[in-house]
Amino acid sequence: MTTKVKLFIFMCLISFASFAQESETPSKQFWNSLKSHCGKAYQGQLELPKEDKDFGGKQLVMHVRKCSENEIKIPFFVGDDKSRTWILTYDNDRISLKHDHRHKDGTEDDVNFYGGITTNSGKADIQIFSADQHTQKMIPGAATNVWWITIDETTFTYNLRRLGTDRVFKVVMDLTQTIETPDAPWGWQD
Repeated sequence: MTTKVKLFIFMCLISFASFAQESETPSKQFWNSLKSHCGKAYQGQLELPKEDKDFGGKQLVMHVRKCSENEIKIPFFVGDDKSRTWILTYDNDRISLKHDHRHKDGTEDDVNFYGGITTNSGKADIQIFSADQHTQKMIPGAATNVWWITIDETTFTYNLRRLGTDRVFKVVMDLTQTIETPDAPWGWQD
């Protein structure tokens, strides 16, 4: 094989790889970015509201614990409380966000699996989830909830805004430093 042929093949491969990356939708890019953190745990802090009796002053930890092709489970610990897991599901270029809440014995909380789904492919660094019908039925006041998650090279943020109210919540996780992998959340067998 001549040098020209090798160079031509090399250039074709680079072009194809570049095209494949560019052809990924923003939601798929977001998904792959989040999935690249699988198995890692990070610490963060509460940004909003500044004064919060449930979250303020407590160690906040997220662990991108379980990843499959279409599902990512991220336990979110608040101090010693291991009751929360964010469940993201990728399907047909949309991402859904559900909240799994468990009691210490592993049983489901009465308010469980609420959340929303994206209405478009979003952007590679942000996905927005409006409250779904299940959420509205379970928590009528949360019918106007909008959650969004951002991710970049240094931070992961989880955000909530209840439109028409003062309800706002924002947690920022530091992706620049991994921490020791925590124990399983409540209700997990593995």
